[in-house]
Amino acid sequence: MLSNVISCNLVGLDGEIINVETDISNGLPSFTIVGLPDTAVRESKERIRAALKNSGFQFPIKKITINLSPANTKKEGTHFDLPMAIGILAASSQIEEKSLKEYAFIGELSLNGRLNKVIGALPIVISFREKGYKKIILPKQNINETSIIEDAEIYGFDNLKEIIEFLNGEIDIEPFKQNSAEMNLFNKRYYDVDFSEVSGQSNVIRAFQIAAAGAHNIILIGPPGAGKTMLARRFPTILPDMTIEESIEVTKIYSVAGLLSDNCSLITSRPFVSPHHTASKVSLIGGGKIPKPGDVSLAHLGVLFLDEFPEFQKSVLEALRQPMEDEEVTISRVNAKITYPSKFILVASMNPCPCGYYNDPYNECKCSPSQVRKYLSKISGPLLDRIDIHVEVFPVKYQELVKNTKNQNSSEIKKKVDKARLIQLERYKNEKINYNSQLSPKLIKKYCHLKYKQNKLLETAFYKLKMSARSYNKIIKLSRTIADLNESEEIKTVHIAEAIQYRSLDKKFWEV
Repeated sequence: MLSNVISCNLVGLDGEIINVETDISNGLPSFTIVGLPDTAVRESKERIRAALKNSGFQFPIKKITINLSPANTKKEGTHFDLPMAIGILAASSQIEEKSLKEYAFIGELSLNGRLNKVIGALPIVISFREKGYKKIILPKQNINETSIIEDAEIYGFDNLKEIIEFLNGEIDIEPFKQNSAEMNLFNKRYYDVDFSEVSGQSNVIRAFQIAAAGAHNIILIGPPGAGKTMLARRFPTILPDMTIEESIEVTKIYSVAGLLSDNCSLITSRPFVSPHHTASKVSLIGGGKIPKPGDVSLAHLGVLFLDEFPEFQKSVLEALRQPMEDEEVTISRVNAKITYPSKFILVASMNPCPCGYYNDPYNECKCSPSQVRKYLSKISGPLLDRIDIHVEVFPVKYQELVKNTKNQNSSEIKKKVDKARLIQLERYKNEKINYNSQLSPKLIKKYCHLKYKQNKLLETAFYKLKMSARSYNKIIKLSRTIADLNESEEIKTVHIAEAIQYRSLDKKFWEV
């Protein structure tokens, strides 16, 4: 007898509907899975056999053939266990196949028939919904993560036996719905740090405000103990709240990476990812034998913080150039190309030399000029050119540490950032961008008009600082953001002047 069960294969963040076709016929007992299954799918034969037997069902001692259609794409993951088990029960007449037509299935089986959490459940459910399958049966551990999809009916079960009783009409279970009060409580942003805790460094906080307003990359250069890491870790507190669409986009990535906890339904705080400087290229960019999102994708719509920037392997840093420019990462494999988004704000911090005190007004540098050059050369010109804001961080003076004067708190700074972002969203509503940092040369000419004085100042800086065309465009984008923070439609000379000062440190340090 032949049965057909609907499931899904995940390719990156996109799902492909899979028909799990099961045929049971007379012949020598065998169990064959075809349709390009990977090792995890092939191993499911033993899990299914034990789960059916230990759940009180019969495993047919016949010739069993399962085809995962379409058969020309590689099938990966343990979530095919449940649909294949259901297919065997339907083909052996232990359940009625007509009861399966309304439902789609995903789930990993234990040997005792219990359902285990599967990785990537949220993008799979979204793909089901987009293809017209709105009733989904899956493990109970995945219901919080998938219940945020409002127009899908999510049925969560603990074990295989419960599912069969439900399909046979022996028990009645309502689809799971997230309690709105719990959802609202969960969606609140919580931060245990604030910019008001920082003594001094008002110029650096101003640079972070500009970076947040226009989604600009930023690098901090200064001696040890100046507060670079402390400042960077407070950056997410001034970023705008995520929209529901952005939250779902980020949650999908964490679902595919297997980083969602059982009680997490939606990620609502912007990610802050801080890999150690020993991180490999694969862990940072993504990939591996079974391609997974890297840190650049886990930081999507949030912050990627690279502390001790020059200590990363140079090849790892150079690999950042393409994701920063294209806002996505494409991983090529023999059977498929997988694309993950990587629209992040890069925050990098570094010492100016191996000992950390080059150009420090209070401590003597012990490094030779060649040591300083070798250290700084780990950061290439093309990579540095892609970072919009360069800020020198000086040690905090004693007087600033002991006096009670506080910086603005994060909520006050965030209000100004939110206003600037709203201005940009309104300005670019007919374009395919949201922030000033995304402006192309064509859009710069359309939205960033400069008068004679501003052009003259920019021309002087261009030749004096030996800028590239990319640096020139970066300054105009920064000027546009500074003008938006001042709620000025016109880019003024003062805006250009402030933007130029954020692009001059490379000449100070890298031309040693």
